[in-house]
Amino acid sequence: MSSLIIYYSRTGNTKKVAQIISKEVDYDLEEIIDTKKRKGFIGFLKSGFEATRGKLTILKEIEKNPELYDLLILGTPIWNKRMSTPIRTYITQNKNKLKRIAFFCTEGSKGGPKTFVSMAELCEMQPIATLEITQKELKKDLYLDKIKNFIQEIANSR
Repeated sequence: MSSLIIYYSRTGNTKKVAQIISKEVDYDLEEIIDTKKRKGFIGFLKSGFEATRGKLTILKEIEKNPELYDLLILGTPIWNKRMSTPIRTYITQNKNKLKRIAFFCTEGSKGGPKTFVSMAELCEMQPIATLEITQKELKKDLYLDKIKNFIQEIANSR
């Protein structure tokens, strides 16, 4: 069974989690690249505004075809209690190619459960597993057990 982790990361937190998951289970990995500049405080504000409005963006072309994978693990930072605009765009463009999904997010403090519901609605299917990691957990290295549980949940669903 082939699996792909696809993620967007503005600050590097979501990328860190995606890389750890990929290393643990040897899944393919691809980072979504947004063509819009999102760095700094202004980028932070614009990103939150766009996420709140459910906007889409223009992504650089992806390398890996999601149709070739049995499982897609989608990773997003939480922007104003919502999925990031690049992940919303990716799902919108590829939802008809998805077979099975799992979600993970990184966040300041909350928003994951609500985001997972909206991601599932957009994908038009339920995830087999979800993982929510806060910034506090990342800073204090309190997330590795959560990642192991997420991986186990995915393995048990096969």
